[in-house]
Amino acid sequence: MNAPLPGPAGPRLSRRGLLGAATAVTVAATGLTATATLAATPAAAAEAGRRSAGDFVTARRGVLRLGGETFRFGGTNCYYLHQQSHYMIDSVLDDAAAMGLTVMRAWAFADGTEKSARPLQPKPYSYDEAAFDSLDYAVHKAGELGLRLVLPLVNNWPDYGGMQQYVNWFLGLPDDSYGEGVNHDRFYTDKAVKDCYKAYAKFVIRRRNRYTGLRYCDDPTVMAFELANEPRCRSDKSGATLLAWAGEMSAHVKSLAPRQLLAVGDEGFYGEAGQADYPYSDYEGTPWKKLVSLPAVDYATVHVYPQNWGETSGAKPGTDATGWGTKWINDHLRDGRALGKPVVVEEFGLQIDAGRDIPDSAARDRAYAAWTDAVRTGGGAGDQFWLLTSRVDDGSFYPDYDGHRIVWNNDPANPTRAAAQLFSAHAKAMTAAS
Repeated sequence: MNAPLPGPAGPRLSRRGLLGAATAVTVAATGLTATATLAATPAAAAEAGRRSAGDFVTARRGVLRLGGETFRFGGTNCYYLHQQSHYMIDSVLDDAAAMGLTVMRAWAFADGTEKSARPLQPKPYSYDEAAFDSLDYAVHKAGELGLRLVLPLVNNWPDYGGMQQYVNWFLGLPDDSYGEGVNHDRFYTDKAVKDCYKAYAKFVIRRRNRYTGLRYCDDPTVMAFELANEPRCRSDKSGATLLAWAGEMSAHVKSLAPRQLLAVGDEGFYGEAGQADYPYSDYEGTPWKKLVSLPAVDYATVHVYPQNWGETSGAKPGTDATGWGTKWINDHLRDGRALGKPVVVEEFGLQIDAGRDIPDSAARDRAYAAWTDAVRTGGGAGDQFWLLTSRVDDGSFYPDYDGHRIVWNNDPANPTRAAAQLFSAHAKAMTAAS
């Protein structure tokens, strides 16, 4: 998910605020209540034994591997699994499996009481076992279906609390996540903040799942942990601050989960001084190549949102969102090969908007076909579209809060039917290419 484009190109509609509202609306609409903690049953223990013998996905020589073979995937994102009912979790994971998707990225954070209906960490060093039921169940359900999960440990954005919540807890500074980020960026340097983040990461990684009997770090269903969702450090455009934090935290997380993959979770901004093109520039203080090169980082991540970043004909004459996105993907695939790290395009999306190069669903589907083809033919390890949603507790479909929703539903009236089928076919092609 992405924030508005900064600078003179003008504001873009932020999905952050929309998704913050989505959390409250969905919880209110579904009447969600916490599920009681369950002891591991004998059947669950037996399942745990079978899964503990399963293979972890590994990274070696620029590719992901599973069971001695190259592992490539088509996947998706669904941010709400950690907050919702078993019915909602079942709905979206069943749909993912039916599509042939093999990897899903889902939040493993919810910090503070102001931005989350069911915080996992209501206050520093305090973890709500009842609230963890949804995440535990999602890991269990994904394992039953043969899906792999990617779990980021904190949000750059204030949705579900995020980095700013840590800054508020320990420093009492106001939110400037969408400004120059001087307050927000204390997350990366303040010792008390860093210690609290490390403790939370340890709690999640070492916690024992009530449904599987396994610790998260012992469960191959969890393919990867990520340091953060879309970390940025705008106050230090050199990239040194974010790089130092990622170096410290990647070593910490890897020591806790040595068998799982680790990624930074950044958007792929190159961080190059003197570059006029925003995503290639140093504006956000995120030096992608240096982050990818950290020894504890197993694979590189890339996000693709040309509309949010001003890479359209309306914002920049002569630029086409589809073509720009294809070049962005190909540049990262090329550079990932040079760095010897697998590359995953872990978020991408377009909104239908005549003024931003995507006038209808057919144009969007053509862009998605071009981007997924670039990953498949360019040797990418995988890709995960933003975002797959399914039914909520009253049987209706989850609302399209940000204009990126994909629904697996063969009803001809489903406006995302063709896109869902495209992603399904792509995922199967990626699996066949492994």
